[in-house]
Amino acid sequence: MAQCGSSCGPGYKTPLDAMKGPREELVYVPCIYRNTGIKKPDYLSTVDVNPESAQYSQVIHRLPMPHLDDELHHSGWNTCSSCFGDHSKVRNKLILPCLISSRVYVVDVGTDPRAPRLHKVVEAEDVKKKCGLENLHTSHCLGCGEIMISSLGDPEGNGKGGFVLLDGETFEVKGNWEVEGQAAPFGYDFWYQPRHNVMISTEWGAPKVLRDGFNIEDVAAGHYGRHIHVWDWTKHTLIQSLDLGDDGLLPLEVRFLHNPDADQGFVGCALSSSVFRFYKAEDGKWAAEKVIQVPTKNVQGWVLPKMPGLITDILISLDDRFLYFSNWLHGDIRQYDITDTKQPKMVGQVFLAGSILNGGPVTTLDDKELTSQPQPVTVKGRKVPGGPQMIQLSLDGRRLYVTTSLYSAWDKQFYPDMIRDGSVMLQIDVDTDKGGLTLNPNFMVDYGAEPDGPVLAHEVRYPGGDCSSDIWI
Repeated sequence: MAQCGSSCGPGYKTPLDAMKGPREELVYVPCIYRNTGIKKPDYLSTVDVNPESAQYSQVIHRLPMPHLDDELHHSGWNTCSSCFGDHSKVRNKLILPCLISSRVYVVDVGTDPRAPRLHKVVEAEDVKKKCGLENLHTSHCLGCGEIMISSLGDPEGNGKGGFVLLDGETFEVKGNWEVEGQAAPFGYDFWYQPRHNVMISTEWGAPKVLRDGFNIEDVAAGHYGRHIHVWDWTKHTLIQSLDLGDDGLLPLEVRFLHNPDADQGFVGCALSSSVFRFYKAEDGKWAAEKVIQVPTKNVQGWVLPKMPGLITDILISLDDRFLYFSNWLHGDIRQYDITDTKQPKMVGQVFLAGSILNGGPVTTLDDKELTSQPQPVTVKGRKVPGGPQMIQLSLDGRRLYVTTSLYSAWDKQFYPDMIRDGSVMLQIDVDTDKGGLTLNPNFMVDYGAEPDGPVLAHEVRYPGGDCSSDIWI
C-alpha cells in the first residue's frame, strides 16, 4: 500500500493514496448455479488478471460453497480503509452474503490469496432469529470493527430494509444495527459518511415478487422501491425518506463521493434508467435531483413496447472525477465527467451486448441516441452474452472490469442464452485524461467453459479493496 507499512492497518489513508496502490493481480468473482438447471453449489472463483502471468485471464481456483441455491451476489470485507489507523486489523476475510438462502459465508483469503478457503458459515436461522431479516445484500465493514449487511426482506418475503451486524472477529450475529421499529419498507444497498453523521440506503423490492422473475405489474402494485432513505449514523434511526417518483424507480447502487468530507453522491435508478444526485441542502436536510436520463427505446419484438436502459451498477473513480454505469438491457457502459456534479457530462461509451443488437429479435423503431442498432461483440472467439452489468474500476482508474449476469431469475427471463451458455468477464481500457472507453480484445473470462458447466458470474472484488468496498471516515 502507498506510503504505509502493515502497522497502519488495512487499506489506505485517503482515496488519493489508494489510487497510487499496486495494480490488481487477482480478482474474486462469485459464480451462481441457481436457475441454470445445474444442481451444483455456487462458488467463489479466483481470476488471474496480471498481464505478465501465463494464467492471465483465467480462473485459477474455485471454492464451492457447502449448499445449493444460495445465490451468491455481492461481497464485502471484514475490515477496510475505514479501519486504516488500527494496526490490529487485517483485511483477510471476504464476506459473502446470500441473496436467496440468507446465509453468510466468511472466506479466508489471507492464508493463500490464490486459493481461498471457507472459514465460517453464518446460518440463515441465526440471522432470522436475532434480526428478523432475510435476503441479504450489501456488506460493509465499519470503523468500529463490526460488519454490517443490508437486507431486502423479512422471513415472510415482504420488503424490510434492515441491517445485520456481525462481530468482526468471531463473525457471530450480534443483532440489528437499526433501532427497533426503524427498518425501511424496502432495502438493497447502503453507504455511510460519518463526517456528516449520515447513511443513505436504497430500495429494490419485496423478495416474494422478485425471487422468480420480474413482472411490470408489481411495480404499479407498490412491490418495488422508489425511495432513498437517510439515516442518523450515530443514533441508528431513519430521519428522512426521499421519494424519487416515477423518474426514480428501483434505486439500486448508491455511492457517496469518496472524499469523506463530501456531502453528496449518486444513485442509479434501474427501471427509470436515471441517475439522481443526492446532497445536503442549506437547511441541513437531504435532497435529491435527477442529473442523468437514459432515453427509453421504442421497440418491437420485446416483452414491452418501450425498453429502458436498466441501469444496474454505478461506480465513482477514487478521485471523484468520473462516474460509470452499465445499461444491462441496452447493452452499453457509460463514463461521465462529474467535475460539476450537478451537470454530469458523458465522455465515454462502449456497447458490449444487450437486447437491441443488430440481427436479434428486437427492432428499434425510435431511438433518440443511435442511428443504427449495435453490432454483436466477439472477444477471443466468444460472442458476449447478456448485457454489461457489474463493473469494477482499478485503483488507478485505467481499467474497468465488467461481468454480464444480473440475478439468476432475471437472467433466465431476459437472457436465456446466457443461462444456457454462461456469462463472461471483460476488461475495458479507460482514458482518464479526456475520457473514453475501449474494449480490451485480449481479456475474456469465459464462464461458459467452467468444469461443472456454464455458470453466472457476478461482482468483481480485489484482494486489496476497491472503489465500491472501501469507505473513508
